[in-house]
Amino acid sequence: MSASGHGAIPGPGLAWCVMTRRRLRSFAAGLLIANSAPHLATAASGRRHLTPLAGRDSGPVANGVWAGINLAAGVLLLRSRHRESPARWDGDLVAFEAGYLAFALWMAGSEAALRVNWEAAGPQ
Repeated sequence: MSASGHGAIPGPGLAWCVMTRRRLRSFAAGLLIANSAPHLATAASGRRHLTPLAGRDSGPVANGVWAGINLAAGVLLLRSRHRESPARWDGDLVAFEAGYLAFALWMAGSEAALRVNWEAAGPQ
């Protein structure tokens, strides 16, 4: 019993907290799945791309592994979200897409500015 004499009934605070956790997991899943895409493309095209596994000169195998890790982690986050949510996406899809878009914009901007995955300057 609560102090008011009524049984403990979850209020909007608990529902908001659960919804926020679901949305954060969906957002993080979007980030991870977006991160898998350039590494998967790198592996498929046989190029080199920075990974935390093998550094700046990471080859196709390291990129394939890193893409798989990111994709699997994103899928696991989505599956954990699935157990406690309705059958339709609702706002979780917006959160997922926002995470994907945030990562894509950050990568495009950082690559354009820092050129981390570009060939070294000089004659080609």
